[in-house]
Amino acid sequence: MPSRRAPDPSATAKPLVIRMSPMAHFASGFLALCLLVMITMFPTWGAIFMVLPIIASYAIVRLRTIADRDTLTARTLLSSRTVSWDEVDGLRFDRSSWARARLRDGSEMPLPAVTFAVLPLLAEASGGRVPNPYE
Repeated sequence: MPSRRAPDPSATAKPLVIRMSPMAHFASGFLALCLLVMITMFPTWGAIFMVLPIIASYAIVRLRTIADRDTLTARTLLSSRTVSWDEVDGLRFDRSSWARARLRDGSEMPLPAVTFAVLPLLAEASGGRVPNPYE
């Protein structure tokens, strides 16, 4: 009779993906509408500025933080950086709304879309390595 073992929860747990709200695309659309006025006034330069809403929408789709039990990944506009939780010394919030991970080597890594409100989710995904401030 084969023995049945319970699956390892860390092996079956899906990574937590923290990203910007898709509602932010409305702001990109509003920016595009505002820039349409510039096209009528300055046809050459106004058309060039229409790239700004496209960049804003790309940022909304691209920026995210992915956390699982072993690693923390931050995707920025042009790159991604993955570190192990053992390298993270703590999280810091400054005047910007997004957290920054302080690393043991003294550097910092921005964590896109990580706000104080999502810390309980990050605490659960990290396996308790990030303290839950609400407990």
